[in-house]
Amino acid sequence: MKVIIVGGVAGGATAAARIRRLNEQAQIIVFERSGYVSYANCGLPYYIGDTIVNPEELTLQTPESFYSRFRVDMKVRHEVTAIHPERKTVSVKNLQTGEEFEESYDKLILSPGAKPSQPKLPGMEMDKLFTLRTIEDTFKIKDYINRNHPKSAVIAGGGFIGLELAENLRELGMDVTIVQSQKQLMMPFDADMAAFIHAEVRKRGVRLAFGHKVEGFSEKNNGVDVLLSDGSQLHGDMAVLAIGVTPDTKLAKEAGLELGVRGSIVVNDRMETSVPDIYAAGDAVQVKHFVTGEDALISLAGPANKQGRIIADNICGGDSRYQGSQGSSVIKVFDLTAASTGINETHAKRIGLNVDTVILSPMSHAGYYPGGKVMTMKIVFEKETYRLLGAQIVGYEGVDKRIDVLATAIRAKMKATELKDLDLAYAPPYSSAKDPVNMAGFMIDNIANGMLKQWHLSDLDNLPIDGSATLLDTRTAGEYRRGHIDGFLNIPVDELRERLGELDASKPVYVICQSGLRSYIASRILEGNGLIAYNFAGGYRFYDAVANDRALAEASFACGMDK
Repeated sequence: MKVIIVGGVAGGATAAARIRRLNEQAQIIVFERSGYVSYANCGLPYYIGDTIVNPEELTLQTPESFYSRFRVDMKVRHEVTAIHPERKTVSVKNLQTGEEFEESYDKLILSPGAKPSQPKLPGMEMDKLFTLRTIEDTFKIKDYINRNHPKSAVIAGGGFIGLELAENLRELGMDVTIVQSQKQLMMPFDADMAAFIHAEVRKRGVRLAFGHKVEGFSEKNNGVDVLLSDGSQLHGDMAVLAIGVTPDTKLAKEAGLELGVRGSIVVNDRMETSVPDIYAAGDAVQVKHFVTGEDALISLAGPANKQGRIIADNICGGDSRYQGSQGSSVIKVFDLTAASTGINETHAKRIGLNVDTVILSPMSHAGYYPGGKVMTMKIVFEKETYRLLGAQIVGYEGVDKRIDVLATAIRAKMKATELKDLDLAYAPPYSSAKDPVNMAGFMIDNIANGMLKQWHLSDLDNLPIDGSATLLDTRTAGEYRRGHIDGFLNIPVDELRERLGELDASKPVYVICQSGLRSYIASRILEGNGLIAYNFAGGYRFYDAVANDRALAEASFACGMDK
């Protein structure tokens, strides 16, 4: 059996190694148009920022090491220019010598990945404008910085690459501005949770220009003017276009393979394309979203590696199936960690799901053990069924651990109420006896049992201010003085039982505290005394972060950037 693989890195290299482990006799050839067959794509920004100093650490395998261990013929700087399914060959060009030839195959694996989205805008040819996708892109940016010592950069795009690059350029001492057409960074997060990311980024000196679309680039003052849709411009010594990626499927299209979302390659759960004996994996393929069942593009290394393994199994006579992607991800944002899995509340509502959320601010480990830090968790679940749909966490320590537990719970199709039953490891330096994930489950179970009724930030503008309800802040008097929502009466929770006479028992009470815990206790006191109470999801800490972020976002839209 002769297997040709187009593209290395995650999907292609994984498939090649797995095929060899399953079939010692197979002939395996990988054609990779870049000079690197397997490299740490996710580590590229950290090389630019000098966190990773040795460029060789980015190279996971070389053609020589791959051949030595797996007897796989890795041909770098070879570009497959056409696929001929009718005669089961591919056309190949040696980019070093210019030689062109055809290579036959019994099985063909496409792992072309994705390329940076590059709209047709004025100034795209400038040598001070960069994209970051390949290891060559990385070396190009690093070489430019080392030679020219730029003092400032404008990054168009606030996703994973844009945010990681912003951090690393700031670590080099550069002034950095991110311009983003949406009014938030990191679209896998709801806007309210992204507020915590924005606060960290701003604290570190990165300027944010939200709600502005990039219309072009021009050279000015030995740098780059980034032209915005409102007629303004942002200037930097260099600029990076990081507005997303597009499936690199020109070969597949020309060969007549069925294409799907944004031109991606359609595959079944065996990773087979519409043409016999041709498989595809990675950022170029359309997958099913595990939570929603929707056709989706999910460009992450984990899914690509799994898909490569599944293809290898099936080529070698097995029957492996890809169950779908749920987009589990984590990102370092300076000292902050932000992670998500499944779908967010915004997405859930957009596709018509009837959802609810709980928001909590637990400590990373036992409060009495030194060094604990607060994290903010948002769990999304379906009303009535309590199907667990997604989660977002922003914090410092322990974020990745909790998101992995929640990702596993989604994959196991657990109900959100069942989070309370998980038996999770506990010791004071690592967690609490009631782990944050358990706490989320307790809250959702309280909702299911009618013990907890919530109101959300989205309800704030519609709260009854005509006197038909009581708005109650249960924090201490000192906390209340330092900041509160207009119209809220302050009665500390520890004084509530003695001051119940100050409340009209015929009116519902909308309760808030700093994190949601004291207001929940207050709600139970009120309910126990015959009142109807609604607890604010997230607490004043959450409200304050989101309100401040919204004010700054509006200012950035009006002024072109944060001031």
